[in-house]
Amino acid sequence: MMRSSKPLTAASTTLRRRLFSSESGSSRWTSPGHEERPKGYLFNRNPPPPGQPRKWEDWELPCYLTSFLAIVILGVGLNAKPDLTIETWAHKKALERLEMESTSNSD
Repeated sequence: MMRSSKPLTAASTTLRRRLFSSESGSSRWTSPGHEERPKGYLFNRNPPPPGQPRKWEDWELPCYLTSFLAIVILGVGLNAKPDLTIETWAHKKALERLEMESTSNSD
């Protein structure tokens, strides 16, 4: 029993037509914009006048502080965590066995 692929083909054709419709110059996903060309600046924002600092947006300070504190907390926390690897455990057990052997041989 074969299935018909007509619904799939119709859906893909409709989607392709909506995405790539260039008759009006714009589609649902794009807009023509309001300028002829980009200015060439990052995020298309004009730089401040010479001698004036850039004005911070209201989200920048909390974001930068949180990022810095997260890096410090992770750095301190990860350096202070105990070494619980299997290699360290096996090394300690091997040293204990060697110590037990050396004490039993000296008796």
